[in-house]
Amino acid sequence: MIKTEHLCKKYEKVEAVKDLNISVEPGEIYGFLGPNGAGKTTTIMMILGILKPTSGKILIFNKDLYSDYFGIKRRIGVVSEVQYLYEDMTAYEYLSFFCDLYGVKDKDKKIEELLHRVNLYDRKDDLLGHYSRGMQQKIGFVRALLNDPELLILDEPVSGLDPTGIREIRDLILEENKRGRTVFMSSHILSEVERISHRVGILNKGRLVAEDTMENLRKKLTSEVEIELEIDNFDAEAEKRLETLPFVNSLTKEDGKYLVRVKADKDYRGDLVSFISSIGGNLKEIRRREMSLEDAFITITEKNISLFSSEEVTE
Repeated sequence: MIKTEHLCKKYEKVEAVKDLNISVEPGEIYGFLGPNGAGKTTTIMMILGILKPTSGKILIFNKDLYSDYFGIKRRIGVVSEVQYLYEDMTAYEYLSFFCDLYGVKDKDKKIEELLHRVNLYDRKDDLLGHYSRGMQQKIGFVRALLNDPELLILDEPVSGLDPTGIREIRDLILEENKRGRTVFMSSHILSEVERISHRVGILNKGRLVAEDTMENLRKKLTSEVEIELEIDNFDAEAEKRLETLPFVNSLTKEDGKYLVRVKADKDYRGDLVSFISSIGGNLKEIRRREMSLEDAFITITEKNISLFSSEEVTE
């Protein structure tokens, strides 16, 4: 759906994007991450054709972006971090205007449906200049969906939203993805990216340093996993025996629960359940503590970039 080949963008003294190769598959939600200054915005602006690359290629829908620029753009919906709206228009007038530009059939029905989905239908006759930033962000999302795009490019789509608004936009993204839309999303709210993305790509200093599922990223970044156990009928002797199991690296007790660090080469929860049962322990709860996307992001971008990059990344 989106593919970049050796994409580069150089300014006078700065190489903002360096030899970037990403691949977004049809039907997936792809989270595009990186610290400030990593080159995310530059990359998005090149994908949208706003900036021209210094070198490399951008393929969208298996076509070179510049071979059918306007045809490709008509198949894309975009939500940016800041909405530049016509503030002297009502929400309905604004969306109706874009429906006319896109040639949307039965525009009243389309506008009503989408405004209901973001809980703004009752405010359709209010001037956009009176909308809060979060409400304006929702209108930007609605505008992006008016022409039924095959690809959604979202740059900070939940910027300015309260928790309810974030959930509404999250649900909307998931619904649109279920309908077959591919989603390319950049966001600083890593918990949202982790919750809905099929894969993530992490950019650092203009280079792609990781591109994978969260499960695979965790495997690459961790040599051990922490498992939380709540056990009755478990004495000091049982603790010693548990600690000496060959796959257990350490055992600690915290707030009445056991924290067991085990090797990350396989899922050892079944082995722990069998062992505890065999010595008469009563296992009340077992929970595996996963590395979050935030943990992975910090580790990749600050500590272990060399694990993911084929060459050393330097300043």
